[in-house]
Amino acid sequence: MFGRRCIRSFHTSPLNLSIKGPNFNTQRFVDDITRDGKFTEEQAKVAANIIANSINDGIELYASNLITREVLNKMSYKQKVDFAKLKGELQMIDKSDFNSIKNENERLRSELEKMRIKFKEEINKSLSSVRLDLSLEKGRIREESSIYDLKIKETDTRINQEIYNLKVQIDSVKTTVLQWLFGVCAGTFSLVLAYARLVS
Repeated sequence: MFGRRCIRSFHTSPLNLSIKGPNFNTQRFVDDITRDGKFTEEQAKVAANIIANSINDGIELYASNLITREVLNKMSYKQKVDFAKLKGELQMIDKSDFNSIKNENERLRSELEKMRIKFKEEINKSLSSVRLDLSLEKGRIREESSIYDLKIKETDTRINQEIYNLKVQIDSVKTTVLQWLFGVCAGTFSLVLAYARLVS
């Protein structure tokens, strides 16, 4: 998808230059350290040779890491050219990457739009199905409610009829009981009168 990244490495090779350091006066050094008698002349010469060799080695090592101004300018110019070339290549790569990203973005946007339309259609279809189910359920509930209302009315009518019949029976029983009580009372009264006559 993205372009290949180009990486350049730059390096410099150390130049060995023949540079001489200041001369080390070994005889003066020997005279100085043998003057107080702590070193013999032979020991002083050995020490002077060691120090002189160390100084020369240090100077040569330092000189091996130095480069001339002309070489430095050439290297700087070469690096500038390489950097300019690398910058151009990176700009081309960035432009190619930008175009690739732009095309990929357009493709993803198109796919997202298709998915959005598809999801919207699926949602509308599901909503239509749910509305139909709700409508059917409402119709079924309404029908069942009508049946229940009819049954309740029939039950109320039957209960009212039973209550009426019960009232009629109660009234009939009341009448019978009253008649019986009246008969009993009349008979009792007749017996009392008859008993009273007999006694008198």
